[in-house]
Amino acid sequence: MNKRLIYSIIAVLLVFSIYGYEHFLKEEEKTEIVTEGKNPKARTNEYFLPTSTTGQIVHHEGYSLSYSELFEQAEWVAYELKKGQLSNYNFERPYFEIDRAVKTGAAHWRNYKNSGYDRGHLCPAGDRNYSKAVYKETFLTSNISPQEHEFNAGIWNTLEQKVRYWAVKYEGVFVVTGGVLEKDLKTIGEEHVAVPNQFYKIILDNNKGKMKMLAFLMPNKNSDKALYEFVVSVDDIEVLTGIDFFPELGDSLESQLEASSSYKNWSFN
Repeated sequence: MNKRLIYSIIAVLLVFSIYGYEHFLKEEEKTEIVTEGKNPKARTNEYFLPTSTTGQIVHHEGYSLSYSELFEQAEWVAYELKKGQLSNYNFERPYFEIDRAVKTGAAHWRNYKNSGYDRGHLCPAGDRNYSKAVYKETFLTSNISPQEHEFNAGIWNTLEQKVRYWAVKYEGVFVVTGGVLEKDLKTIGEEHVAVPNQFYKIILDNNKGKMKMLAFLMPNKNSDKALYEFVVSVDDIEVLTGIDFFPELGDSLESQLEASSSYKNWSFN
């Protein structure tokens, strides 16, 4: 065997060794990120988290989510919105990024390109505007769902602003939101991201120990109706989604709160 051939073999082995080592490091880093995502964060109020029908809960600093690989989006995103977290910082809008903490792999933002749908935030960027890092987290693809533009910029945006109003008025609220994921939904992109026909948002106020809930269910299209016309019971949304939203509450209290579709204790002014 001549020297040139030996050197060629050594060079090839070195290339494969370097590639293999880099691949190993990437897999190790991915494992660490996924593992970290499983750990509740300091701001996570686990007591109010819903159940997961997928078994894949991810905790970020600013919100938690349950990811559905079947529909390539979160079945719910949950977070506490405190009065002191609402700020006017004008952070530069970042690019969307794949959520590497999702073990099964979160959908790529390119699925939305030329789809005709907005990358609709579930946890709004405006609700996490108190920290640049937490603000940036809202641009992970696990936190978006395909929404009609007029809906996203219209009635849905109006509801998000009302939630901020309640967060101030009631010294903070807990929010759970997502699309209703069901069979035979339209999909977009190569990864077949489902387009929900309806979106829900549930708000829980535990101000001064007097707990109350309010739930909204909206079709994925704009509307001129008043917000209160979309109020439903939490039980209604549980039937549609199969999710148990507040399992840690006492059965009696949970049944009472989740069965109600009254909005008389909430200010819509």
